[in-house]
Amino acid sequence: MQRRLHASILLAAGCYSAGMASVVVRPATRVHGRLTIPGDKSISHRYALLAAMADGSSTISRYAPGADCAATLACLAALGVVIDGPRDAPHGDHDQRIVTIQGRGIGGLAPPTVVLDAGNSGTTLRLLCGVLAGHPFDSVITGDRSLRRRPMRRIIDPLSRMGANLSADDDRPPIVIRGAALRGIEFTPSVASAQVKTAVLLAGLLATGETTVRERHATRDHTERAFPVFGVELTRHDGAITVHGGQRLQAVSLTVPGDASSAAFWAVAAAALPHSDVTLDDVGLNPTRIGYLSLLERVGARIELLDTTELGGEPRGSIRIRHGGNARLDIGPHDVPRVIDELPVLAALATHGGELRVTGAGELRHKESDRITALAAGLRGLGGRVDEMEDGFHVVGDRRLQGGTADAAGDHRLAMAFAIAALGGARPSEIHNAEAVDVSYPGFFDVLASISVS
Repeated sequence: MQRRLHASILLAAGCYSAGMASVVVRPATRVHGRLTIPGDKSISHRYALLAAMADGSSTISRYAPGADCAATLACLAALGVVIDGPRDAPHGDHDQRIVTIQGRGIGGLAPPTVVLDAGNSGTTLRLLCGVLAGHPFDSVITGDRSLRRRPMRRIIDPLSRMGANLSADDDRPPIVIRGAALRGIEFTPSVASAQVKTAVLLAGLLATGETTVRERHATRDHTERAFPVFGVELTRHDGAITVHGGQRLQAVSLTVPGDASSAAFWAVAAAALPHSDVTLDDVGLNPTRIGYLSLLERVGARIELLDTTELGGEPRGSIRIRHGGNARLDIGPHDVPRVIDELPVLAALATHGGELRVTGAGELRHKESDRITALAAGLRGLGGRVDEMEDGFHVVGDRRLQGGTADAAGDHRLAMAFAIAALGGARPSEIHNAEAVDVSYPGFFDVLASISVS
């Protein structure tokens, strides 16, 4: 049985817990406020893995909350890594969760005595496969029901070429990894994927010779930025990234910036509703992650970047977003890789009186859900006009959403996107399986209630 929760009352009162939960989102006239975004999920995964491979003790502040990054820590612990945390900072700031990781050195992970469980985290599974491919023992990685449906041939092939033996029934988890002595390769992924690129580069650290990944379309470059911070030398030239194997990693102390993809939900809410004004403090401003900001400006939003700086190889700063219009937007294959995670919330923006056509985004069918089908179904359930295509979708915001129900299908980004769309409804909307937000943004609905003005 589903439990129905009122987003602005029951969630704020702490009544939201794991299980099948529905959340009611009420319409808002505008959003207003100043927020600190939780630590970046993509960066947290990478810092934790590199810290585990380093010599010495690393401290990661503002480690991302949520089940995905917790899965990475749990898998590392099962591989013999001593981890302290996540724990709150001494002053009690829940946004500054600290993790201390005792590195085991390059190639120093211990054979696991259990099957490694990545939960819902494709990042954990794919990146860890790259690390384990070069360790001389067998291991098995699995995940939840959703993750076990996701294709893994794209990492099995390059890691096998490097000398490891990876196998999976129907190319889906569980994946059996028989680690081996690896050799460097040159590899061009068939699909733009930062996870595949990173898995190969991590394996390259454990390989002999050079490993080069060539990208046809640039993807998020957190790995390339993190390597030098941990003392790893690499070269980048004309879309190719090369790393030499056998390098030692050094322990470091780092602070993760706010998650750029999580920030997108509040940026879109501010862009969508007239008279809205939201400032997001200390957010990651990596150019490979904030492509959505230029798209929001294209449809009419007013955006300012404030107090910009760079720490740990990552640019960061504050973002102020104000409503300024909602025009038509077209996103094609060239633009998709830089906004792949933000496409659902950009679809939500279009329901507020705009229009969005997306092509070249077939990769969305292999995320936590089939995001194209589930997104279209959910927005239609709220009263939207959406056409589904094989590699994308078309949203026409020529009518106000009337309110209704949408199923997040176990997908955290869909749950949050439906909530942003529902702010513009004529009546309250109900989002089923809303607990999916805990994967990346626990407390999302509390924050939504705090900035919404009815």
